[in-house]
Amino acid sequence: MHARIQTALTQLEATHNIRILYACESGSRAWGFPSPDSDYDVRFLYAHPADWYLTLDEGPDTLNFPVDEELDLAGWELRKALKLLRGSNATLFEWLQSPVVYREAAGFRVALEPLLPACWNPRAGLHHYLGQLRRGVEEDLTGEQVRLKRLFYALRSALAAHWIQRYPDEVPPMEFALLRELLPSTLDGVVDELLARKATADEKTTVPRPAELVAFLQQEYAVGQAARATLPVPRHPEPTPALDTVFRAWLQPQP
Repeated sequence: MHARIQTALTQLEATHNIRILYACESGSRAWGFPSPDSDYDVRFLYAHPADWYLTLDEGPDTLNFPVDEELDLAGWELRKALKLLRGSNATLFEWLQSPVVYREAAGFRVALEPLLPACWNPRAGLHHYLGQLRRGVEEDLTGEQVRLKRLFYALRSALAAHWIQRYPDEVPPMEFALLRELLPSTLDGVVDELLARKATADEKTTVPRPAELVAFLQQEYAVGQAARATLPVPRHPEPTPALDTVFRAWLQPQP
């Protein structure tokens, strides 16, 4: 599968005349709780040749492709990505810390790392993860049987939201194993059992609704909602000039 991903990325560069600067895993395989039939969620950042940007009208800034049973492939153009970074897009912060990197132009993440603290807005991050958690507590986890996949999506979002409230100056880690440090110890046994089940179950597997765990998710959602308006937002220097420098530097191949 990794060979297929590399071939797909190389074909994209040739077909669209782009340079892929960074490509990573973004789904359950990176989060740390894949199922045997989990697909590969490959996300990438790319740049066009400099002349592509010298037009009156901006071109498309996203590449999306049909999802098959194994591969989900999508990418953002560099200017779009840097604008989203400036806006503290939580998804992009996750991509940049993915433990599974399929391709990276030498020095790309190193160039961005000093700018990340100035771009991080904990209130925006909390809003993102509470939005994901809301689907769980209001839609996915209300029946007697719940999808195991959706349960872990909600749990990961709840722990990321909790992390932001406890450590507002720190970007929450992408990996579930690190977020899990915030889980009450009384829930360890339930989560261990469900993790073991997910490691052998397919993506559509359902389990009896774990009442204690769902109650925890509901509580985290309520607490996060209350904290959203009062969470302090640190003041950082305006990151745009530094992001502009990165943008210009990566339009051309690095020496």
